[in-house]
Amino acid sequence: MKNYHRFYASFNQLPRLGDIEDMKCTIVSSYTGGRTTSLREMTPQEYNECCRDLEMKVNPDGYLKFRMERKKKRSAALHQLQLYGIDTTDWTRVNNFCADKRIAGKPFGELNNAELDALTVKMRAIISKRDKRDK
Repeated sequence: MKNYHRFYASFNQLPRLGDIEDMKCTIVSSYTGGRTTSLREMTPQEYNECCRDLEMKVNPDGYLKFRMERKKKRSAALHQLQLYGIDTTDWTRVNNFCADKRIAGKPFGELNNAELDALTVKMRAIISKRDKRDK
């Protein structure tokens, strides 16, 4: 990971209880089981869990709203993939299709809300163009 915006967006909203660097080190250490105090050395799973918990702590209602919105956007994008003919029960196929740089440029699970919106719009355009061509 090279961008730690998600961590710092929530971390900077926490009440300051002493030295900022010590707070960050304590949080990171607690999610890595004491293995490291560096964000850079966290595994993606540790980082995501830490960020999720910080987001819930800082803004629990906003976090739940964000998760529900994300679920709707993922469903809309998957529906468009189904209409296009992608077997959405096969995650390898879905991820390979989305990873194509002409589609989304990364696996489906890594897409954020804005990218999911863009994918949905792009798939609607592709399907519409295909349908017009087939008529």
